[in-house]
Amino acid sequence: EIALRSGSTVGALLNATFGNAVELILGIIALKEGLIRVVQASILGSILSNILLVLGFCFFLGGINRSEQKFNQTAAQTSCSLLALTTLSLLVPAAFSSTIPKDSPTHGILDLSHGTSVVLLVVYILYLLFQLKTHNHLYEDEIGEDEAPATTLSFSIGLLLVIAAIISLHAEYLVGAIEGVVEKWGINETFVGIILLPLVGNAAEHVSSVTFAMKDKMNLCIGIAVSSSLQIGLLVTPVLVLVGWTIGQPLSLFFENFETVILFTSVLIVNYLIQDGRSNWLEGALLLSAYAIIALAFYFHP
Repeated sequence: EIALRSGSTVGALLNATFGNAVELILGIIALKEGLIRVVQASILGSILSNILLVLGFCFFLGGINRSEQKFNQTAAQTSCSLLALTTLSLLVPAAFSSTIPKDSPTHGILDLSHGTSVVLLVVYILYLLFQLKTHNHLYEDEIGEDEAPATTLSFSIGLLLVIAAIISLHAEYLVGAIEGVVEKWGINETFVGIILLPLVGNAAEHVSSVTFAMKDKMNLCIGIAVSSSLQIGLLVTPVLVLVGWTIGQPLSLFFENFETVILFTSVLIVNYLIQDGRSNWLEGALLLSAYAIIALAFYFHP
């Protein structure tokens, strides 16, 4: 409804924003509880679920009855370049950590993370300017003549706010249940944060993306899925790092090497698949397979 009223670019951005508002609230609550590893895992899991799971379902379900689907190649490549920058922001602290003595204080990584977070926030503002003003034509889908909005714009936005608020109220209970789930099921916190939490926190935009893909609105579909990942990397993550700084929780951009390599490889795969501006169901199956392999890896990882 919002896309029909305000254009697919704004619609995709609002879908991603309200979905990630829940992710941000979850992260802040977990930070206050001192669950730093869960916060880091949730950040990584949200990015992976959007670029592999959601995009995979979009390509697969949208392409079942079509030989191929097309989307704006320039917009997709720009988004992937920004994803690569997000990956770089995690690779640099990992490389930094591996080249300093093990007995060195960790404040250098924290200082690096704080400075990098400010840079990422500036990049996000520039990305919004690019997406909404200077190059907004790259992100628009054509609205079919038979499609008319059934509600007003204010009602649609209000409904999104109400739903986001309801989900946020349950976020604290969800975070509080993590330790119980870990103990009862015998699984590690990293798996919960990377696989389970993103499925719950990002469920709304997952459904929206797949719905648009099945209607052959691939610019809008990719806009939601990839924009959500970019918001996590360029907005939610730096905000959480800075919030952790203010409340005395040492959240940094230094992730485990295993996690950083997986993110780098995932972004590389997505880059290869969307560089031609076309998608089909087999490419969707490849992305879903990659996500399944990663989920298994984190399940068995100690």
